[in-house]
Amino acid sequence: MKIAIYGGSFNPPHLGHIRAAETVARELSPDVFLIIPDNIPPHKEMYAMSPSPEERMELCRLSFGHIPGAVLSDMEITREGKSYTFDTVSAVREKYPDDELFLVMGTDMLLMFEDWYHFRYLLENCTLAVLARADGDHEEISRHAAYLRSEYGARIEILTHEPFEVSSTDIRERLQRRMGADMIDDKAYSLIIKNCWYGAQPELMWLREQAYSYLKPSRIAHVAGCESEAVLLANLHGEDAEKAATAGILHDVTKKLTADEQLLLCGKYGIINSASELAAPQVIHAKTGARFAAEQFGISEDICDAIRWHTTGKPDMTLLEKIVYLADFVEPTRSFPGVDELRELAYKDVDKAMARALEMSLEFIRSRGGTPIEDTVRACEWYNCIEE
Repeated sequence: MKIAIYGGSFNPPHLGHIRAAETVARELSPDVFLIIPDNIPPHKEMYAMSPSPEERMELCRLSFGHIPGAVLSDMEITREGKSYTFDTVSAVREKYPDDELFLVMGTDMLLMFEDWYHFRYLLENCTLAVLARADGDHEEISRHAAYLRSEYGARIEILTHEPFEVSSTDIRERLQRRMGADMIDDKAYSLIIKNCWYGAQPELMWLREQAYSYLKPSRIAHVAGCESEAVLLANLHGEDAEKAATAGILHDVTKKLTADEQLLLCGKYGIINSASELAAPQVIHAKTGARFAAEQFGISEDICDAIRWHTTGKPDMTLLEKIVYLADFVEPTRSFPGVDELRELAYKDVDKAMARALEMSLEFIRSRGGTPIEDTVRACEWYNCIEE
C-alpha cells in the first residue's frame, strides 16, 4: 500500500494546505493519507492566541474531510513533548512495516532537510513527496533533490502542483483585520470566528451573509439600512465604523423568532424578562440577539451591548449604543411623521436626537394603549434631563 504522511501545525489550516493535500491525493493516489497536526512544533513557537491542539484537530477535520483517502491522526497531539517527524514516521513504519511511505513537504522543508532530527532514518524509510511553496521554486527543488539523491540515495518525487502563496502567519494577521475568509474552509472559518481564535474579527461581507440567513427576506432591507446609517453616524460622531456596522448587521438577528421561541432562547441564556417585556415580547429579540451574536460570532461585549439596547434604550448609553439605537430608528426605509427631522438631528447632536427619539417611542406606545418598558421611560427621563 501507499501511505502518505502530511504533518504540520495547521495553525490554521488554509487554502494552501488544502490545495497541497488535493495535489497529493491526485498525484500519488495513496491508499491511506495521514494528515497529522503536530503538538509542539520543534522549529517554531506556537502563536499565543492559537486554539488548543484538539481544537486544531477539529479545524483540520473540517478542512480536509473531502480529501480522498484522508485520515486525520492525533498521534502527535497525544504524544508528549515536541513533535519530531522521526517519531511519527517510526510509529507509522511500525504499523505498516512493508508498505511504501511518502513524506509530504514543501520547498522550505526540503531545503533544510539535512537539519531534521534523524533525517537519514527518514530517507531510508520514506520517499519525499515535494510540492512547490511558491512560483519559481521548481528549479531550486530540482537542484536540491538531485543533491540529496546523489549524496544520500534519497527517493524523491516532485509533484506537479500549483502553489497557493500564503502562510499561516499571513492568515492570522488577515483574520485580525477582518480578512481571510476566502482563504479558509467556510466551516473552519465559522468556528474560528465563533471562538475568536487568533484574535479573529469577522469579515463584514461574510457576516452579512450569515446574519441575513436568519432573517425574513422582508427584513433584509431594514437591516442593510440600519448598517449603513450606523456607519454614517459613527463617521460623523467619531465612533468605530466597523463596530457600528457589525451591530447594525446583527441587531435583528433573532427578530424572526416567535414569542415562544424567544422565551425558549431566554431560558437557554438565563435571560430574565420584566412583566412589561413579557407583555411586549417584540422587544425581547434585542436581548436574545445580543447573546446569540456573542455565542455564534464571538462578538465583543461593547457591540453586543449596542444590540441589547437598540429597542428600549437605557440611561447613560455609550456612543456606540446611541448610534445603533438611532440608526435603527431613522434608517432610510423608515417612514413616519417626523423621521426626516429626527434624522437630521441625529447627524448634528446625538443626545438631543436620543431625547426626541425616546419621546416619540413613548408617544407611539401610549397611543396604541401599550405599557412602556421601564428602561425606555428611564432613558427618556435621562436624556431629557441632559437636554434641559
